[in-house]
Amino acid sequence: MFKSLQLSRSESGFSAGIVDTEESQLPEGDVLAQVEYSSLNYKDGLAITNTGPVVRAWPMVAGIDGAGTVLESTHAGWQAGDKFVHNGWGMGEARWGLLSERARLQGDWLVRLPAAFTARQAMAIGTAGYTAMLCVLALEKNGVTPAGGEVLVTGATGGVGSIAVALLGKLGYSVVAATGKADEAAYLQQLGAARIIDRAELSAPGKPLQKERWAAVVDAVGSHTLANACAQTRYGGVVAACGLAQGVDFPATVMPFILRGVTLAGIDSVLAPLHKRQQAWDRLAVDLEPAKLESMIDEVPLAQAIEKAKALMAGRVRGRVLVKI
Repeated sequence: MFKSLQLSRSESGFSAGIVDTEESQLPEGDVLAQVEYSSLNYKDGLAITNTGPVVRAWPMVAGIDGAGTVLESTHAGWQAGDKFVHNGWGMGEARWGLLSERARLQGDWLVRLPAAFTARQAMAIGTAGYTAMLCVLALEKNGVTPAGGEVLVTGATGGVGSIAVALLGKLGYSVVAATGKADEAAYLQQLGAARIIDRAELSAPGKPLQKERWAAVVDAVGSHTLANACAQTRYGGVVAACGLAQGVDFPATVMPFILRGVTLAGIDSVLAPLHKRQQAWDRLAVDLEPAKLESMIDEVPLAQAIEKAKALMAGRVRGRVLVKI
C-alpha cells in the first residue's frame, strides 16, 4: 500500500485527494519505480483543479514529472537501483502519473538522472525547466546569439519563464523579462534579467506588425502576448512558443513571417524523442546554476500538493513547485 494523489469523476462530481493505493492497481509497464520527488506544472494545476480538459481517463493519478529509483525492471536498459527522470508521455493525462510513492513506467520513456543533479534538483527543474531548455536549443538551432540583441521571456516568474531567464542570462544573452508581478523585479534580476517590462505591454490586442524589438522570444503565454511578441520580433528573429497561460488562441497575421522572416518554433516537451530529451538534460547540467535553481524552489509534501495546485492556478506561485514524495 502506498499514497498517491488521485483524481476522480462521477455523477456526484469531481474530486481530488491523497488516497491509499495498491501496487496491483498500477498500469502495465516494464519498470516499477519509487518516486522520490515530483513537481507541479501548469498542466498538473489544470488537472488537479479540474479547470482544463487534461485528464482523459478516470480515475487518474496526477503528475507528469517524477524522479527516483528503479525498484524492478524487465527493460534491458534499466535495472534495480538506477536513478531516472521522467517527463511527459501522457502521464497524469491518459496514464497514471507520478504524484505517487510508486509508479509503473515504460523504460523507453525514462532519462538517466544526470550525475550533476540529485532527484530533488531534477524535479525542481521538471518539465518546466526541460521545456525552457528545449526553447533555448531552438533559438540556438536557428542562429540566435547573444550578440543579436535582446531576448524577451514572457510569463517570466513562472516555472518555464524563471528557468529560461536563468539559462539565457548564464549564456550571455540580454534578457527582458515580462511579468505582471512588479514586486518580483529583484527576483528576476537575480536570475539574470537585464530589464523588466509589464506584461500589459503585450497582453492586449495589437497591430499585426510593430516596432522591431526582440532578437528572439521565449513565450509561455500564448494568445495576444504571443501575437504581439511575433509582431515585435526583429528581421530574421525566432519565437519559441511553449505555453498557453493567457489562452490557446493566436490572434495574429502572417506579416511577421513573410515580411520579416520571423521563425515561429513550436516546442513540444510531451512526446519529444529520447535523444532530444537527453540533450536538454545534459545542457541543463552545464548551463543552469544550482544556486539560481534553489532560489526558485517552493517545496511542499505530497499532502499539500492539492492546495498548492490551487495557488498555482490563482497566480500565487513563482518559480518551481517541488513536491517531496
